[in-house]
This record gives sequence, C-alpha cells and structure tokens, in this order.
Amino acid sequence: MTPFNKPYLTGKEAHYLYQAVYSGKLSGNGIFTEKCQHFFEEQYHFKKCLLTSSCTDALEMAALLLDIKPGDEVIVPSYTFVSTALAFVRQGATIVFADSQLNHPNLDASKLEALITKKTKAIVPVHYAGVACDMDTIMSLAKKYNLAVVEDAAQGIASAYKGKPLGGIGDFGCFSFHETKNIISGEGGLFIINDPSYKTRAEIIWEKGTNRAEFFRGHVNKYGWVDTGSSFLPSELTASFLYAQLENIDAIQTKRKWLWEQYYTGLKALENQGKIRLPIIPDYATNNGHMFYITCASLEERTALVSFLKENNVMAVFHYLSLHSSQYYASKHDGRDLPNSDRFSNTLLRLPMFYELSGEELNRIVAIIDTFYSR
Repeated sequence: MTPFNKPYLTGKEAHYLYQAVYSGKLSGNGIFTEKCQHFFEEQYHFKKCLLTSSCTDALEMAALLLDIKPGDEVIVPSYTFVSTALAFVRQGATIVFADSQLNHPNLDASKLEALITKKTKAIVPVHYAGVACDMDTIMSLAKKYNLAVVEDAAQGIASAYKGKPLGGIGDFGCFSFHETKNIISGEGGLFIINDPSYKTRAEIIWEKGTNRAEFFRGHVNKYGWVDTGSSFLPSELTASFLYAQLENIDAIQTKRKWLWEQYYTGLKALENQGKIRLPIIPDYATNNGHMFYITCASLEERTALVSFLKENNVMAVFHYLSLHSSQYYASKHDGRDLPNSDRFSNTLLRLPMFYELSGEELNRIVAIIDTFYSR
C-alpha cells in the first residue's frame, strides 16, 4: 500500500533528542526552542516567534491576545479544520463563515465585506495547501474596519504572497508541525507576532499568565501571575526534533515541489479532457508543495475513485467537511448557503504526498487514475 503520508526523518532527530535529554533541560523554552524561534525570525524576518504545542495553541493565543469575548464576531472560512473556528468559539465568539472561491478552496475575499458588521473583531484567512489568500484585499478591509487579521498558515511554511512569507502579513500567523505537514515534530506549532505591541503580553500568555520570560531576561526581579494564559510552549524534546527538520528545509521543499510538478504534468491530460480539475496557483502566490489534490465531478465519482485507488494499494483521502453544516455548529450558523465550500467538501481528493514518495510510485498513481477515467 502506498500510504497517504509518511513522516520523513532527516537523520539528525535522534541526535538532537539525545542532546536535549542529557542537557538537563527537558521543559520548554530551552536552547532548542530558542534555536527554532531564531531560525524563523532570521529566515523569514518575522518580528517575534513563539513555539507552541500545536497550531491550535497558536490560534488560541491569538484569540486571547485579541480579548475575544461573547458577542464578538470572527470571520472564518467554512472549508477549514475545526481548530480555526474553535479557538475563537472557546472565547465565546460568534463565527461568521465565509464561502470558498469558485475555483479554489481559499475564502472568497471579494465577498468578505458583506460579512462585516459592527460586531466583527477579526478575519482569519486560511492559506489552503500553502497557497496564499488574496491578502491585499483582506488587509485593506481590516484597515478600513479596524479589524485584526490572524493568518492560519498551518500548511503555509516556506510559501509567500507577493514575496511576503505567509504568516508574516496579518497581525498574527500560525504554523503547524503536525506529522502531515512539510516540516514536522509529531505535534507542534508556531505563533508569529507581527504587531510589536502584542509581544510582551504574548510571552505572558505563552508562559501560563506569568512574566517568567521577562524574569529570565533580567527585566524584572521576580515573576508571578499577571494575566490570563496557558501552558502553550512545547518541551525541548519537541523543539529538538523540529530543529533537525528545519536544518533540512531547503532539501525537503525542493523534493516536495518536484513531486507536485510531476503530479500536475501527469494529470494535465485528464483536466484537458474535462474529467478532473487540478489545483490553481494565483499569480500572487507561491506553491510550497504541501499537498496535491484533484477535484472530481461529484461525490459519487470521488467515492468510486477512492475505492479504486484503494483496490490498487493507494491510499487517497478527502479533506474538510464544511464547518457551517457540522453537528456542533449547524444550529448556530446564520443559514446562508455556502455552495463552493460544500462542493469542495464533496469533490476534493488528496493524493499521497510525502518526501520519500518515488517518481515510480507517483507515476503508478497517475496511471491508476488514468485507468479509472478511461473506464
């Protein structure tokens, strides 16, 4: 069976884990945490970075920093993972779901303004598959209506919008290092603070509501409980594993983008025949090779294709189900139809994508899909 995903090890992970274990410092915010945070600040010129235990944690930090309260509205795409909305729901916010674009799962920025009310507090664009949303339109609306922008860049590492790294455009950015991502630590995330006015409070929230970080820098002579927060920082074991991955980010990205191009070239004839749709990369966006997906004509067709691939020892998966119609939130949704989100929920199919996927395996997957449609 060709799996959907296989975590890639660079070879240094065990070595750095050994160093972390025998350093005598296993809890968070040690030397490997600092190395990882420094990497992102140097590589992508993010103003301030804090490692977290997950991208969900990073999103929850954003909700706390923005003082989201019951009655506040937050605009979130319906076609996304539950964490994007849940981080704000936990603070009591009302989620206003945005529909996807006609030709891309990203939210339709041209229709955002109609969703903004006096209660709107933030917009949370999700850069699906590492492909940027229309950030100029989003940031312009945020400035016009005095709204915060939280980039859910869980899939967006090493990708950009008009030359600006994803996660570094809005007030905050959030990355994921889950084992299905390009760069992994099993579980893990990163919170990016682009507005310097939030830096000090972000560290306090990150450190369980204490000013511990300031204490260790010698800025205060003692530390205590000064604000809300939680234990958002990961252990040094997670950070050490992540650092081994970051050292190899260029090689990982080169291979993943090559695989993406091979899929695109191999399946282009089927798109030309009108049988499937391939991903679209807008001119303003880059492609980080996070995933390769196709869009089928119907739910029934996708279901049949998934079964056919499985019969031929290939594991392919569908992705998100529209959050506006979810069991938890359907009764709270305002009732608008979001047809594009629903269409991607029913027809989008993700193909195997991982560093060790060979060209031969990929060509076999393409051939199986060709066979399915030739029938």
